Amino acid sequence: MFPGTPALDPMATLALLGAVGAGVGLGTLSGLVPGLHANTFALLLAAAASSLPGPRLYVGAAMLAAGVTHTFLDVVPALALGVPDPAMAASALPSHQLVIEGRGREALRLSALGSGLAVVFAAPLAVPLTLVMERAYPLLRPRLPVVLAVVAVLLVGTERGRRQRVGAACSLAGSGLLGVAFLDAPVAGALPVSDVLVPLFSGLFGAPVLLAAIEGEGVPPQADAAVTTPPRTVAVLAGVGTLCGGAVGYIPGVSSAIAATLALGLVADRGPRAFVVTTSGVNTATAVFALFALVSLGTPRTGVLVALDRAEVPLVLPALLAAVAVAAVAGAILVPTLGDRYLRAVGRVDQTALSLSVVAVLVGLSALFAGPVGVGAFGAATLVGHLPPRFGSRRATLMGVLLVPLAL
Repeated sequence: MFPGTPALDPMATLALLGAVGAGVGLGTLSGLVPGLHANTFALLLAAAASSLPGPRLYVGAAMLAAGVTHTFLDVVPALALGVPDPAMAASALPSHQLVIEGRGREALRLSALGSGLAVVFAAPLAVPLTLVMERAYPLLRPRLPVVLAVVAVLLVGTERGRRQRVGAACSLAGSGLLGVAFLDAPVAGALPVSDVLVPLFSGLFGAPVLLAAIEGEGVPPQADAAVTTPPRTVAVLAGVGTLCGGAVGYIPGVSSAIAATLALGLVADRGPRAFVVTTSGVNTATAVFALFALVSLGTPRTGVLVALDRAEVPLVLPALLAAVAVAAVAGAILVPTLGDRYLRAVGRVDQTALSLSVVAVLVGLSALFAGPVGVGAFGAATLVGHLPPRFGSRRATLMGVLLVPLAL
């Protein structure tokens, strides 16, 4: 059997499942709060790992479960917040179009199917893909700046029109400058671990959506939850998302947002339901492939896995994959169960009060994790985060915050 795995000891297995359950709870919380990420809790767990009871493997299982659950649940606030006025539906994100049409409950179930199938597809696919990358990565690594530059050019060049390409270039450059300015800045928050990525990502991706939601009409009443997309089509779309997640899951700085952009190029004419399934599949598949990249190449690709590495968690793959599987099942159940209630609750709450309250929480998290520098980074990132919607370009170009520093 595999050394170090607790699977042979019933009590150890129960303890491991308890840790996974705690991780699912943290991932649910981070997924439902806009701008809050599982990385936040993973970093806190890494800082407290030495004082937590049980082996480090249990801490790692909790981190990983939180990260996977987050990839399921983060669709819920994405659908419920930032919904534009009906007159702006033509320029809305495809998933928001479904909410405006009263099909938000169906969108939740499509997302759960996309993420769940991505785990099913990614686990066996990761084995041969990892074997290929073990041989290819030593050749790729010295050429990584060129690869990242090509990714950046593709992000800008694949925009629909001239205005969108200008916006994408500005977003890429602006976020890149933020990364250069803040990623290596000395920060000291009130928590045991400091991390400037919390304010940067909250400002780039969270605050602009929340502030835009103030001008929207909120969530309209939602119809039944019936999924109208044929099962075979859902499986094919989830497979596309999985493959795109695998294409970038081993490359530093190339996130699931960028993988989703690549996937959208393949399903752009398939409608909003295809968008939801494919992007959900990308998001979850990337988390699975990144785990294999850490085990095989020794380099963490996501914030959760960086925390896992910092906590010196033993990489017992069977136990960690079991945590992924349990979290995936839990996430698939929680998305429709909590999502329906979330949509109804947000529809009854004043949008201005809700959005400003969450923005205030994000400012507080920025201060906790990075002090005054973090608050400044959050403010600057929020300004840059408004560029893509202003020009009608994709938000994935904001990943320049990592692409540019890594390329340099």
